[in-house]
Amino acid sequence: MSTRRSSPLGRFEEALSRTFGATMAVLRRRDSALVVAGTAAGYLLVYLYALGHLAPGLGGFDVTVVPGALAKFFRPELGPFSFTPVVQVSAGPVTYLFSLNTVLGLGLAVLVGLNLGLTYLAWRQPAACGVGSSSSGFLASIPAVLSGTACCGPVVLILLGIQASGIVVTAFQFLLPVAVVLLLGSLVLVGRQVDPTRL
Repeated sequence: MSTRRSSPLGRFEEALSRTFGATMAVLRRRDSALVVAGTAAGYLLVYLYALGHLAPGLGGFDVTVVPGALAKFFRPELGPFSFTPVVQVSAGPVTYLFSLNTVLGLGLAVLVGLNLGLTYLAWRQPAACGVGSSSSGFLASIPAVLSGTACCGPVVLILLGIQASGIVVTAFQFLLPVAVVLLLGSLVLVGRQVDPTRL
């Protein structure tokens, strides 16, 4: 065993390399790629709905762009991870608001999808993954689902009649970065155990 591999940095680099290989293996397999795509699409829809950026429409088709859209695209609306919508798309029964929240939600959706794709792969091929039937990807994706409340969490509390203190409202704002860290950590945790050559 080389000194580099036994060092913490060497082990971390090897874990990242194996995670990348496992991720590519997940995307190459048709069944696990469908799990990733389906999970990511479903998560993104739920995320946008939770933020109020995907709602029932009034019919018809219309696209409205706010003046100065580029300047407002990165402007926070209610908190650090809530951005101002700059485009409204009405398409029949659905109204969609485009903002930087969509980009953040897409990033989270991909991470949730990859985690569940790796978990699915570990369940289907436990010998190659060395983890048996792992559920860590699923468990790590729970904070990501909750991060959809980062902006509308206080509104939900008000609707339920719960008075939220400043501490509770502030806690909602930290769900997004916590979810990203947990999802990345889970991806590496499961991915480092996968041997792509055995898949």
